[in-house]
Amino acid sequence: MIHSIVWLGFLALFLTLLWLDLGFLHRKVQSLSVRQALSATAMWVTVAVTFSAVIYGLYEYRWFDWQPGTAGEANGRDALIAFVTGYLLEWSLSVDNIFVIALIFAYLRVPAQYQYRVLFWGIVGAIVLRGAMIATGTALIHAFDWMFYVFGAILLASAVRMLKGDEHYDPSKSLLVRITRRLFPVADHLDGAHFFTRVGGRITATPLLIALLLVDFADVVFAVDSIPAILAVTQDTFLVFSSNAFAILGLRALYFAIAGLMEQFRYLKYSLVFILVFVAIKMMLTLHYHISNLLSLAIILAMLLVGIAVSMWMMRRSGA
Repeated sequence: MIHSIVWLGFLALFLTLLWLDLGFLHRKVQSLSVRQALSATAMWVTVAVTFSAVIYGLYEYRWFDWQPGTAGEANGRDALIAFVTGYLLEWSLSVDNIFVIALIFAYLRVPAQYQYRVLFWGIVGAIVLRGAMIATGTALIHAFDWMFYVFGAILLASAVRMLKGDEHYDPSKSLLVRITRRLFPVADHLDGAHFFTRVGGRITATPLLIALLLVDFADVVFAVDSIPAILAVTQDTFLVFSSNAFAILGLRALYFAIAGLMEQFRYLKYSLVFILVFVAIKMMLTLHYHISNLLSLAIILAMLLVGIAVSMWMMRRSGA
């Protein structure tokens, strides 16, 4: 079990990076161009890669003691591979989530200059909800071996859903939206970047609050895919949580990058379907046959590159 000092240090680092992102780096930024978003995405990837060196030292040199006989026994190389694989899985599976977020913003007519604020607070909510889901998923796997088959089946079902696509997703039919409208009066218009406003002397929710709730709900739904996927790689709670956190940290910049390049990467979805199927098989075979994390990392990276390459090739062939 990772020492509590490591957990506290990581949470302090994560919150500091969040504060720097909104309070310092992008205080005056209302929206990001594709070029700016790609630069910001590269920065967050660099931060994650830098932290992976900390992961290596933490597990290789045992900077803090942990109880023997736990997941903390992983050496630096294995921990590093697990972290990078988990980060890449979460980062790649977030692409499908981004398409849904774009639909939510379009439905609620949220201007680009306010989308960044919604995504920031969405990340804060997402990290709390994912922490609870990771703890629950890890406990279930440790308690019941057959949960590997359950999570594997969830991933296969997710692959089928992704393959069918959900281009006609309608946020207005969301149960969350209907419940929110019953609990709070909702204004028909935005009030700048505020989540609440006053209408006729009453405190009223704005469509920006609805967008925030839908974004967090969408993240939880997609976490049902991504968390079982990384649990197929490692059941070390610290590695699962930290790789998820760093991937989510760059989600806002990734959204503006992908949202502006959606048509150019139309075949990336098929790579994600293949990745989900592969990880599902890996999870179901865990008790019978071990597929190394290094091989898993190579396959995942290769499929992402294939999806990007085919998308660009087809775009050039069609003259788009």
